[in-house]
Amino acid sequence: MNMFGDAEAYERFMGRWSGLLGPHLVNFAGVRDEGKVLDIGSGTGALSFCIARQKNHCQVLGIDPSDGYVKYAKSRNPVPERVSFEAGDARQLRFPDETFQCCLSLVVFNFIPDVRKALDEARRVTEPGGCVAAAVWDYAAGMRMLRVFWDAAVKVDPGAEKLDESHMPLCRAGELEELWKQGGLEDVSSRPLDITMRFESFADFWDPFLLGQGPAGAYLRNADSRRREALREVVKRRLAIQREDGRLRLQARAWAVRGRAPKAG
Repeated sequence: MNMFGDAEAYERFMGRWSGLLGPHLVNFAGVRDEGKVLDIGSGTGALSFCIARQKNHCQVLGIDPSDGYVKYAKSRNPVPERVSFEAGDARQLRFPDETFQCCLSLVVFNFIPDVRKALDEARRVTEPGGCVAAAVWDYAAGMRMLRVFWDAAVKVDPGAEKLDESHMPLCRAGELEELWKQGGLEDVSSRPLDITMRFESFADFWDPFLLGQGPAGAYLRNADSRRREALREVVKRRLAIQREDGRLRLQARAWAVRGRAPKAG
């Protein structure tokens, strides 16, 4: 089963985080309010919709390898006259050179099998001087929802350590920046992007983990009921949950990078 195969489940699990993070990436990238913008790995559409809300004159195209995600994003598109979605591979874009004024990617680049090829393609289809930007969750420390989960999982099951998302590529300070420099982008800079997610209850936090999405969801799907219940209790303790119906706030950090497509000559 694809760990990101269910668009509605993904939206409940991580899509809502993307909706909060997207505006920060758009601002950091300095997207202009004109021309075409490419959203690489558009998923359920969070970043594309954010760009459309913030930039009223942009045309936004989101591409994603999942037909299910593309269909879901199309079904909830509030501005189809300015935002569109299609299936596509970041490593082999169908567009001519210099098609877009900006290319963005939100919490996707660390899942692309050949990130250097994907970055080369993003640079190719961006006009000279245009921005190529991306953000990836700080799985090792700053994305507290997942950090609490994996620390608890390793406490309950030491074998879970090898699955911990802290081992994901590009999730530490400076790693995206180094990739962008190696990929020939100019004026490269990076910074952390911080958000706060609010949960209405512990169930609002925990239940999306049970939907089988992402590495954490895949781990729970393969765990027996005893291990799942033990993990749930350890997570509650680490979050200092006293009332399951009480509201909860968690911080999350992503690392963002931006660079300019080189100008001829």
